[in-house]
Amino acid sequence: MSRQRPVAVTGAGCLCAAGPDLDACLATLFAGRRSPQPPQRFSTGHPVRYPVFEVPEEFFPDSVPADPELLRTARLAIAASAEALADAGWQPALLRELRVGVIVGTTVGSAMNNEDFYRDYRSGGRPGMAPIRRFLRGNPAAAVARYFDLSGPVQTVVNACSSGTDAVGIAAQWLRDGLCDLVLAGGADELCRTTCNGFTSLMITDSEPVRPFDRNRRGLNLGEGAGILVLESDELIGQRPGRSRASVVGYGGACDAHHLTAPHPDGAGLKRALREALAACGGSAADIAFVNAHGTGTPDNDRVESRTLAEVLPGVPFLSTKGFTGHTLGAAGGIEAALTLACLELGRIPASIGFAEADPELPATPVREMTTTPGRLALSQSLAFGGNNAVIVFEKGERS
Repeated sequence: MSRQRPVAVTGAGCLCAAGPDLDACLATLFAGRRSPQPPQRFSTGHPVRYPVFEVPEEFFPDSVPADPELLRTARLAIAASAEALADAGWQPALLRELRVGVIVGTTVGSAMNNEDFYRDYRSGGRPGMAPIRRFLRGNPAAAVARYFDLSGPVQTVVNACSSGTDAVGIAAQWLRDGLCDLVLAGGADELCRTTCNGFTSLMITDSEPVRPFDRNRRGLNLGEGAGILVLESDELIGQRPGRSRASVVGYGGACDAHHLTAPHPDGAGLKRALREALAACGGSAADIAFVNAHGTGTPDNDRVESRTLAEVLPGVPFLSTKGFTGHTLGAAGGIEAALTLACLELGRIPASIGFAEADPELPATPVREMTTTPGRLALSQSLAFGGNNAVIVFEKGERS
């Protein structure tokens, strides 16, 4: 694979259970705080009240108030986009003079929160169509473009839990191909009853706070949120020197199609995606400061991921930030991209919370304490249902 031209990242926004913005999330990570609890906005009726990482209402900025016409996933995406644009130094009015694209990864995407409508319909009623119209307007990428009055290409990526990572990689290619001047890219997803019941039925949720890579891990905790980056063209960043926080220098994607929900036992797809991303940036294990692993806390994912990291990136420190955010599904890649970029700037990563006892089956284990990570490259990776795998590589920018 040929080298990919670096694409500048000038802003980042993050809203999740760890905090209302990226700085607050970082403070939570380095303080080692987390407090998952049973969902407050809905109940599932399951005898076990599985903990989740829910975003409290007070975390939403005043500029994005609750609106019955704005579905929650879209609202999360808009809030993170507003932070990312402010971080990049852009006033929304100035964007109307540019070709600004939006690409957002999601899985739930507000598609499963019209229970009253379907309940009424199935019981023979004639429910009003307002919920359906709201759903059709709930595409998170389209909602962001509409909110900021943007006119560039719009795409929503629905590629299971690699969606947010894929969105960032595709956004970088849009800019290399000259389709845009600037792109808002990342992921957004909300918690809902259907999702929680679905993952419970798969028997991969933990009744305790999630323990990625730990010997006693029992599964994931679900979460919600959004992570959005601002990526800019060479021409645009040339007019704004000193704005680059990082660059996307590599992206790789692969699907092993092994199983509907489980990764390939030998990590075939992840290995290919990793090697593609490294080839795209011309890097090797020696160049990587750290890896933000997918690290769901499920037995299969962590086993495959640990073995793959031990083979492809031996000795490179890694962590799972899902111990702080929960598994935010399609938003995970966007949130983890923002956290990876910020930790790369700081030159350190927090302890991988939830990891206490090494598993003898895992040849590589995450960091147990705050770890300095000198180096200019960092990697964020996602594994997804259907065998999808995606990896992005960041390089430090001018603002680091």
